Amino acid sequence: MSTNNETRKRSVCPRVSRRVSRVSRVSGRRGSALLAVLWVSAALAAIAFSLSNTVRGETDRTSNNVDGLRCYYLAQGAIWRTADEMLWSVQTPNSPKVKRGAPFVDYRFPSGLVHVEIIPETAKLNVNSAPPEELYRLGVALGLDAAKARQIALAIVAQRTPKPAAVPVDLSARSSFQARPASFEEIEELLLVPGITPDIFYGTYTPADPETDGQGPRLIPHPGLADCLSVFGSQDRFDVNTASPAVLLAIGVSPQVVSSLIERRRTEPFTEQQFARLLIARSRIQEALSAADQRAS
Repeated sequence: MSTNNETRKRSVCPRVSRRVSRVSRVSGRRGSALLAVLWVSAALAAIAFSLSNTVRGETDRTSNNVDGLRCYYLAQGAIWRTADEMLWSVQTPNSPKVKRGAPFVDYRFPSGLVHVEIIPETAKLNVNSAPPEELYRLGVALGLDAAKARQIALAIVAQRTPKPAAVPVDLSARSSFQARPASFEEIEELLLVPGITPDIFYGTYTPADPETDGQGPRLIPHPGLADCLSVFGSQDRFDVNTASPAVLLAIGVSPQVVSSLIERRRTEPFTEQQFARLLIARSRIQEALSAADQRAS
């Protein structure tokens, strides 16, 4: 009996060991499969995340391109419409589409609003005839310091003044493409004048202070020389309804008069007689204040 029992135990033990080994192999395979599934899931998640970011970026870029294209054609259409209406106003003065002397026109299109500024050449200084003191005051009005404004004014005068052919032109300190001093034919030639940078020529934008501005985040434009000077600019008469404050300050209008003029022309364009009366009234007030100060002293 004991021998039979031992034989049975021996025959059972190999079976149990084989079953245990099979279970361990199966569990190992299952663990490897689970680990492989986890790695594949992580890889698929990373691919899906990358693809979603790519799709989102492309969607935003497409939306920006569509908005830019829409704005471009809105602006182009508004400019053409303004030109047509101004021509209509000249040909039919009894029923003008654009008021004479209007500084801007607003249009409401189905796809957006457009604000068109009308800046004639008579609202700018003539770069070939403006005296140095006006160029200096213009530079100061545009935010340049006094030394830089004086340097640029003298450089513009030197550049536009023709020199005799017998006098050699020293180009060692300038670009090899610098032309001989002569009258400006294009306003972009100011970029060749020493001291004039693209920011000074084209102007810049600065972020508005949300605490003092109160209109939310926006950029404030600062005009440059290209907005105030022209080769076709006026020499003696200026359009006060469209001239920028910097141009008005450059021609000698006091800051108080400029502030009053800007506020007044927002509601209705000035006539020449009204502007003349404004200057006379302001000059009389200044004379009265000066006389009062002299008597007080």
